Amino acid sequence: MTTPSRWRLEGRTALVTGASRGIGLACARELAVLGADVLLVARDEAHLGSVRDELAEEFPASAWHACAADLAVAEQRLEVFDWIADLDVELSLLVNNVGANEVRPALDYALAEVRELIETNLVSAFDMCRLAHPLLVEHGHAAIVNVGSVSGLTHVRTGAPYGMSKAALHQLTRNLACEWAEDGIRVNAVAPWYIRTRRTEGALADADYLDEVLLRTPMGRIGEPDEVAAAVAFLCLPAASYITGECIAVDGGFLRYGF
Repeated sequence: MTTPSRWRLEGRTALVTGASRGIGLACARELAVLGADVLLVARDEAHLGSVRDELAEEFPASAWHACAADLAVAEQRLEVFDWIADLDVELSLLVNNVGANEVRPALDYALAEVRELIETNLVSAFDMCRLAHPLLVEHGHAAIVNVGSVSGLTHVRTGAPYGMSKAALHQLTRNLACEWAEDGIRVNAVAPWYIRTRRTEGALADADYLDEVLLRTPMGRIGEPDEVAAAVAFLCLPAASYITGECIAVDGGFLRYGF
């Protein structure tokens, strides 16, 4: 019997959320480069369909499927797993990338806005993990990667609710890693700093603010989505088989910066 490469993902199916743009799209591409089939989930149905078609052309060796859903809505999370059941695929990888934010001082948030951010950034990931569990258990060598943030590890100017949600997502990662190790499911996270995406382009367009960010980043530049995707993909690989409960910062050294 030929032993599959520890550095490849052939025969594996990955579910990537928030997959039509930015970090999620980069993750889908990176997983396909390694040989995985990919299930794409995002809200904008038209754009998602276009992305799926482009990826299928770019990576014809991988199977591509897309489902439009707003994962902040519990019923639509259930619909995603009904869709996966209809596809009859063996899900073994889950990348929780969905996230949202509104930046303002803590006193200026309406409580409803805070609840919406927590639902989108945290509760959706918690629920997706639980819904995926029966499928991942069947595989026996499964992996979940949650896309957190350095804002869940230290103060950055993202607003308190976003930082709260990402800190809790990191703790969810640790808890599930311990609970589900016996089920053959590894659970890890990545914590990006500023990455060049549509969500960050507004803040980074301010030259003075950009200078402040770069001064606090030892590598002296903004990260790229594919650099986050590379860390996510590594954590999905059989080569990472003894790594669980970790949160890898993809931050150009930001968290290690001293005076």
